[in-house]
Amino acid sequence: MSGWDRETAWLVGQAQAEYARCIDADELERWPDFFAEKCFYTVTTADNLREGLAAGLIWADTKGMLLDRVSALREANIYERHSYRHLLGRPLPCPAEHTDPPDEPRTETPFLVVRIMRDGTSSVFASGRYLDRWALSGSAPKLAERVVVCDSKRIDTLLALPL
Repeated sequence: MSGWDRETAWLVGQAQAEYARCIDADELERWPDFFAEKCFYTVTTADNLREGLAAGLIWADTKGMLLDRVSALREANIYERHSYRHLLGRPLPCPAEHTDPPDEPRTETPFLVVRIMRDGTSSVFASGRYLDRWALSGSAPKLAERVVVCDSKRIDTLLALPL
């Protein structure tokens, strides 16, 4: 499977929905499975991206680092328990001239994440967009790269769960 066609669009949309459900259902042990073996994941701000600043609030350049993050969340980190509800827009392909390699299409997907605290309080936690590069080998697309770009430069210190 290569390029961007109707089947690819459907598969990527399905992968996005399953990714969000995995996090929202607190099935974090499955979260790294959405990524290719060679992958990159970061959470940054729109200002940092615009300025070309590489530093991210979360930075993982291997699948092993994603696995370590889940392990730390479950066993080491202390944070107030909460959950997320993701609302995703439709993944849109980026222009072909920005797709390198050509068999790994890039998409942009808007998101809104609501955080639900243990006491039931809900608030908008983050809005932004996913800038993704997809590995299309195998039966399901895998994320070769996910840059989570938050609209606001004010990020809550309770960024524990992945976005």
